[in-house]
Amino acid sequence: MKSLWLLLACALLSPAASAALERAELIGLAASVLRIEAPRASGGYSLGSGVAVGAGQVITNCHVTRDAQAIHVVRGGVRWPASAQVANPERDLCLLTVPGLVAPLARFGNAGSLAIGQMLSALGYTGGMGIQSSDGEVIELHRHDGGHVIQTSNWFSSGASGGGLFDERGLLVGILTFRLRGGEAHYYAAPVEWVQQLIDGASRPAAATSPSALPYWQVPPASQPPFLRAVLMRRESRWGDLATLAREWLQTVADDAEPWYLLGLALVRLDRPDEALAALECSLHLAPSHGAVRSSLDALRATSLPTTTALKPRRSAPCPA
Repeated sequence: MKSLWLLLACALLSPAASAALERAELIGLAASVLRIEAPRASGGYSLGSGVAVGAGQVITNCHVTRDAQAIHVVRGGVRWPASAQVANPERDLCLLTVPGLVAPLARFGNAGSLAIGQMLSALGYTGGMGIQSSDGEVIELHRHDGGHVIQTSNWFSSGASGGGLFDERGLLVGILTFRLRGGEAHYYAAPVEWVQQLIDGASRPAAATSPSALPYWQVPPASQPPFLRAVLMRRESRWGDLATLAREWLQTVADDAEPWYLLGLALVRLDRPDEALAALECSLHLAPSHGAVRSSLDALRATSLPTTTALKPRRSAPCPA
């Protein structure tokens, strides 16, 4: 075990280690991030990550444990079997009961207090082998199901699912969940508030549901939340569809900066600069520190005619959809 942790220390002390946390802090946090092994009933083997969040409790993604014949948690060469799990499959979070587990517990932060551009550190068993760290920043905070799904630039791949996303104070703010293919920063984590809600409800008999249902990000595109449908529309340059989606989105959440931003981007591509300017100004009013919104707005202002009729949103009322 000593040699394994020596290798871990060397990996986390490499130049690629996260700038969001001191390297010694990363090594400490890594002890609470565990490897998950789950042979599947249908054949094959699922490898993932998990985070120790309570006495004998480990959080991971349900897509890691789905269809598992058995689940083992591994740390430092020691393996513990999970005796039960409580699932919220729609959110892709499963809470494992692991009797006798020896691991330091992650301290909870608050995903709702994160800011766009804030530095974060991700820890998980990327590739299913040794633990790795990745530094990055918050790209977007997507409102969904009473929380904020965190989109970051922290790179991770298969095996890191269920790993931890930590803020600059070493507090757990999210659980690494999925990534979308493509060149952009499409890495997503479940907010820690969802983990706390699962822990709080774990003692209820009705909470012991099957993890087999598909999570929100694996259901057919038409049933996915609007922030994921918007990704596909942008990739396919479906600007008219994106504008329609954003306007429908705004009918329910006019105080969310994201649909205003997407509406502005779509209207720019549809050559409607006055309307685009108004939408982007609404987005910036709601999220003044959002760098991507400000950059898009500055670029549009630089190319718009001086006689533009776009009005700045009034602070006393939401922008009209």
